[in-house]
Amino acid sequence: RFDFCQAEGKKRPSENLGQVLFGERIEPSPYRFTFKKEETCKPVCTKTYDTKKPEDKQKLDFLKKSMLLNYQHHWIVDNMPVTWCYDVEDGQRFCNPGFPIGCYITEDGRPKDACVINSEFHEKDTFYIFNHVDIKIYYHAVENEALGARLVAAKLEPKRLVFRNNLSSNSGPPQDTCFSEEKNIRWASRWDYILESMPHTHIQWFSIMNSLVIVLFLSGMVAMIMLRTLHKDIARYNQMDSTEDAQEEFGWKLVHGDIFRPPRKGMLLSVFLGSGTQILIMTFVTLFFACLGFLSPANRGALMTCAVVLWVLLGTPAGYVAARFYKSFGGEKWKTNVLLTSFLCPGIVFADFFIMNLILWGEGSSAAIPFGTLVAILALWFCISVPLTFIGAYFGFKKNVSQSFYTKPLPGIIMGGILPFGCIFIQLFFILNSIWSHQMYYMFGFLFLVFIILVITCSEATILLCYFHLCAEDYHWQWRSFLTSGFTAVYFLIYAIHYFFSKLQITGTASTILYFGYTMIMVLIFFLFTGTIGFFACFWFVTKIYSVVKVD
Repeated sequence: RFDFCQAEGKKRPSENLGQVLFGERIEPSPYRFTFKKEETCKPVCTKTYDTKKPEDKQKLDFLKKSMLLNYQHHWIVDNMPVTWCYDVEDGQRFCNPGFPIGCYITEDGRPKDACVINSEFHEKDTFYIFNHVDIKIYYHAVENEALGARLVAAKLEPKRLVFRNNLSSNSGPPQDTCFSEEKNIRWASRWDYILESMPHTHIQWFSIMNSLVIVLFLSGMVAMIMLRTLHKDIARYNQMDSTEDAQEEFGWKLVHGDIFRPPRKGMLLSVFLGSGTQILIMTFVTLFFACLGFLSPANRGALMTCAVVLWVLLGTPAGYVAARFYKSFGGEKWKTNVLLTSFLCPGIVFADFFIMNLILWGEGSSAAIPFGTLVAILALWFCISVPLTFIGAYFGFKKNVSQSFYTKPLPGIIMGGILPFGCIFIQLFFILNSIWSHQMYYMFGFLFLVFIILVITCSEATILLCYFHLCAEDYHWQWRSFLTSGFTAVYFLIYAIHYFFSKLQITGTASTILYFGYTMIMVLIFFLFTGTIGFFACFWFVTKIYSVVKVD
């Protein structure tokens, strides 16, 4: 949409599935570099505008709007982002993998965004476009290789030059491109200078410590229940059963005959559990590979590609878990169960995604998914994921079932999601920043640790509340355990709404619909993910405590 210099006759590089789904379109550049050949103020193209012409005025208005919204250039050379490094508070230097189109001085003379970097930008109610860049490319000489050197960094400084009669009004010859040898930076660590400039590490450690405190608190509560209260209860119940004058049973043992009764809406719960298992395994494996470095930012789109491929291939455990629990609930409509597992949750996500894509098509956005890619996604879903789900369901139904399968429901569910959300909300801020504010996310080690903490917290919080409900002689634990930890997604949604109004400067109905449309997809996936964790934890807890009690 922008009237910038274009590369004529150059073929667009191809993107992988993850890049296409994230709307990352790489266009060829008109800039041409020759290794070790320095350039001085070489023009790329010239643009002229006549404000009396409607089409030119429209282009300029669009350019002004983009500067007000702080739109950014994102350039790549040798798969490295071209960064703009500048000083920030506390003497630190921040390297941004992008640079702004321009900036604006308000009517009261206040510089906005990038205009603060230059004192020459002082005219009130004025737009300044960056029409020149100084580029410096750093390389590391490599011995015994034909290429002789590898690029390890690329930095630029955006400038505004005013030309009159083909001469710059700025003093001094402007520099365009230069090369510099950097012996201290190895090719394997060439991303470090970008990642280390992001001052988030201390916040991440604070997040981890905050989460660990919550986990220790919950672990202590669960340990107290399992080792003291529950142990005493079991000993007392068994002692009463062995005496001739056994008193009337009370507490959670009263519901031992009802604990494995089928829940209401068992079909829907089993479908949610199947889809949640699929997402749980997908998330674990993806984060594991990311921690090993296979899905680093250097591999563009690899994270999303890995997640989609894993989700497609994990149809078998989804079908197995759904069929297994549906059979334990006494269900007989196995065809309906496997069809719902294959199509209900994925269908909701795809329908939401398709509607968002229609809006992007209507807006003419490059983030819109091409029709061919949508067909490819449907082919992966119908031709691979669905058959694998049927295979898993076959083994789930074939296997024999050995068992048929704060005390008020709503307050307990609401409280159950608070502690897991408290473990992730700081990490969630950086994830939302990477999605909506185009910041680079690379801290997969922190993310994997938070993932483990989230699993433990959801499990322990659900077990804790499940025990309280059983002591209140309420045996409806299946749906409640799923919703207790799944309610974390509601706090996720509330935080996303807060993030939208407090952190983003989104204007326009289409952009607002896109934000909340994609947010609803993430909330649904997170709901299934956390709900499944809580159900499995509670299922294990209930099975264990009722297997050690002597039942007459």
